[in-house]
Amino acid sequence: MSGVETYLAEHYEEALEDLKAFCRIPSVSTDPAFNEGILAAAEFMANRLKKAGFASVEVLDTGGHPAVYGQVISDAALPTILVYGHYDVQPPDPLDKWASPPFDPSIREDRLYARGVSDDKGPLLIPILVVEAYLNNEGRLPVNLKILIEGEEESGSEHFEPTLERNRGRLACDLVISADGAMWRPDRPSMTVASRGMVAIDVTVTGASKDLHSGRHGGSAPNPIRALCKLLASFHDAEARVAVPGFMDGIKSLDPTILTAIDVADFDAGAYYREIGTPKPDPIENGSQLLVRQWLEPTLEFNGIFGGYQGPGTKTVIPSSASVKITCRLVAGQKPSKVIEAITRHLETNLPAGYGLQIEPHGPGSEAFSVDPNLPGLLAAESVLAELLGSYPLRVAMGATIPIGTAFRKYLGAEVIFFSFSTSDEDYHAPNEFFRLSNFRTGLVAWARLLGRLADHPKLEPTIII
Repeated sequence: MSGVETYLAEHYEEALEDLKAFCRIPSVSTDPAFNEGILAAAEFMANRLKKAGFASVEVLDTGGHPAVYGQVISDAALPTILVYGHYDVQPPDPLDKWASPPFDPSIREDRLYARGVSDDKGPLLIPILVVEAYLNNEGRLPVNLKILIEGEEESGSEHFEPTLERNRGRLACDLVISADGAMWRPDRPSMTVASRGMVAIDVTVTGASKDLHSGRHGGSAPNPIRALCKLLASFHDAEARVAVPGFMDGIKSLDPTILTAIDVADFDAGAYYREIGTPKPDPIENGSQLLVRQWLEPTLEFNGIFGGYQGPGTKTVIPSSASVKITCRLVAGQKPSKVIEAITRHLETNLPAGYGLQIEPHGPGSEAFSVDPNLPGLLAAESVLAELLGSYPLRVAMGATIPIGTAFRKYLGAEVIFFSFSTSDEDYHAPNEFFRLSNFRTGLVAWARLLGRLADHPKLEPTIII
């Protein structure tokens, strides 16, 4: 092992305690009740960067939750790498489904359980610890390194692009490496080279101006729950594909390299459905078909539906309104604004008489993203994974959305690779989120080697994909 890798191994227990401390902070970005946790997490990150030896550290005012920035400039002639991550987390609900409290980190079978530990606190802490190891062991980094940590990734990144635009100069770099993301499977190394975009909207159907007694008014008054259910049933066809006119406009043909990866993967659809605890639905025939749907086709999903009385027992009312939260995952060629227009038009066209409609998009949304297959940084990262994990990583797509790819390309002219050591089965966004500590240890070595390997490139030349 190199001196840096030896240092990381010798200080592993301290690193683990740092990760536990980070995970104890309830930094939920979408709920104002957790604002103190957001500020505490930003402060924790700023202090941890200073402790690691970052020469310049600043908490940036974004107009929303703060971002944290730091840099270590070793030599202007060396490549400059910008590391991205986020300190905010998803809400922990439902709390009764957790085996241990979500903000009280617990280790079981070499896994650390806590909200946000896999997405993204564990993976984010890794490059910071590697910087500390280099500076304490060698006195300098093999590259110039900047880091940008946002606090709104889990709530739509509303202020992220304006922050990039305002800070173009200080964030200038040759390559962005995201510590956010995930390996596709725990048993096979992979590199994510494409991800879907996303739009999110809230829809509310209204009826009477107030809740009504269901005996006095039943049969004559409009029931928004009934109308909303009818609308939602019209969004998909018999095979669960989106049936909204105009929704698919602009979609590009499927990427043949990803289709090849899907064939090579030989994915077991039956095992997947057993793992998530549901019978295999009729539209899915095999693993290849499943992955095409997850990676390469757009979706429209209902994330929550609300209306009327939700408490114990009964309350005989006809509610005045009913609402649904919708998110859509988008593929190459789809424009978020056009998708919102198509959904709005479909709802307005099919709304039954006697009802009102309110549609509220959450931000502008984000387009799908793909990585240049010949990007030098991608090739370097793949070589490190092959060396450490014993097999060459499979290039895969991501059904989820990480909008930073298109944002960094737009404002910095820099390409992005995803170098995260989470895996997709670690229940992030769900109860009992965990992070494999074996991945934590592997990630420390991998980041140390990757930074050294990137130094071999006098200057990286990103290829901009239009």
